[in-house]
Amino acid sequence: MTGFVFSEKPIGIERGEGVSLYDTDDREYLDFGASYACAPVGHCHPDVVAATTEQLETLTYVQASYPNAARTALYDTLADVAPGDLDRVWLCNSGTEANEAALKFARHATGRSEIVATMQGFHGRTMGSLATTWKDEYKAGFGPLAGGVEFVPYGDGEAMREAVDAETAAVIVEPVQGEGGVNPATTAYLETVREATAEAGAAMILDEIQTGLGRTGTLWAADGHGVVPDVLTTAKGLGSGLPVGATLVREWIAAEAGDHGSTFSGGPVVSAAAGATLDAIEREGLPAHAADVGDYLVSGLCETLGDAVREVRGEGLLVGVEVKRGANPVLRDLAMEHRILALPAGRSVVRLLPPLTVECEHADRVIDALEAIVV
Repeated sequence: MTGFVFSEKPIGIERGEGVSLYDTDDREYLDFGASYACAPVGHCHPDVVAATTEQLETLTYVQASYPNAARTALYDTLADVAPGDLDRVWLCNSGTEANEAALKFARHATGRSEIVATMQGFHGRTMGSLATTWKDEYKAGFGPLAGGVEFVPYGDGEAMREAVDAETAAVIVEPVQGEGGVNPATTAYLETVREATAEAGAAMILDEIQTGLGRTGTLWAADGHGVVPDVLTTAKGLGSGLPVGATLVREWIAAEAGDHGSTFSGGPVVSAAAGATLDAIEREGLPAHAADVGDYLVSGLCETLGDAVREVRGEGLLVGVEVKRGANPVLRDLAMEHRILALPAGRSVVRLLPPLTVECEHADRVIDALEAIVV
């Protein structure tokens, strides 16, 4: 009997190149989300492959207390490209670990315990991050989770102001809710979160696990809104699919972050992959490209699908199509009939998260396929 825990899809993926994945029969599938935003520069980008291979041949692993060139370079690069003065970096292995660290750092730095999170928000599946995740389905059977978490409606600035007080250690919020249905925040809302936390002496944690690295049309969604949080978390595409995450913090958080550690923090191989990924994103101008192709995709979907769907929304190449029936049948037809891989975001939203290297011709394939399925 095969030893996996969860079910698998009926498509075995053998290899990837650029915006495409290929199954075991060498059939091509257009990747519009199957890799959970983990391939921002495309699959098997030659510069990422070269940097990773070179590092593997030189040094596979050394613990983070020993300086290593690849890790040090990644620290410097992340500090350079981070919004504002978020120039202190903690490296880990995943998005949920990045958020776990962010919550711990905020509690220790403020000396407080209360956390404010948002309804429909998703921040990970480890015990602390899971406590700040809204959906009960993800929590069932795993309690008791970390306490002291209050949920408020996403996008409601007044509710946020009422919730943040002298007991609040942090607010954790996504600039675009991904798992919750592809719900973008307004600049005014994020400014309200920033003002409320600053006034209360609490930390603003911006979860950019899914929105960062150029996906929304700027390197960080924070850049597009002109808001600098106290903590920013990133992962997913940071290592082009290799397991790496980062928690970027301001000095006041770093100075009182407490005792935290990880065996594989910033391993040389993943650090090399992350450095090459960030370099490719900047050199190839992928944030601006994502903005352009994202606008083309959204406009085309709105024009073609019209009233056949409830709404098309998103930023850059994080796009949600809210259909009038369940998303899963649409996703099945996309994959099996049109060889396009996408994701759900809740029960009724088709989530599109392609590599940032997709072109308008790829967007046209998705538009035509969705027209054939839902119109």
